[in-house]
Amino acid sequence: MKNMVTLVGFVGNAPETRKTRGDSAITSLSLATNRSFRDGAGERKNETEWHRITCFNGVGKTVAEHVTKGAMVMVTGRLHYSRWQDKNGAERFGCEVIAERVDFLAKAKTQADNRQGQLFG
Repeated sequence: MKNMVTLVGFVGNAPETRKTRGDSAITSLSLATNRSFRDGAGERKNETEWHRITCFNGVGKTVAEHVTKGAMVMVTGRLHYSRWQDKNGAERFGCEVIAERVDFLAKAKTQADNRQGQLFG
């Protein structure tokens, strides 16, 4: 049996790092992936899915130092499901990807890059 996932997408927010009680670092970020498909009328549609990514220790430190919103990354890891009760006592469920590896594929475009593309694109 194997629990493995690979996602390639764009980082949706600046990575956020927090410390556990044991002083371990946990870095979280969101990742957008797109899926193209044809609807019932044959029209091409795109759907964006958002994924919660959690990085521990060295991977988390590297992500926190080098990843910015808009960067393209490849995340390899495993799915983790959790269950908890909210403040009203309702049972809640969540899913996240625990990253074992994050590869940096492309830096985020800057405003200067966007202006240059408008002038010369």
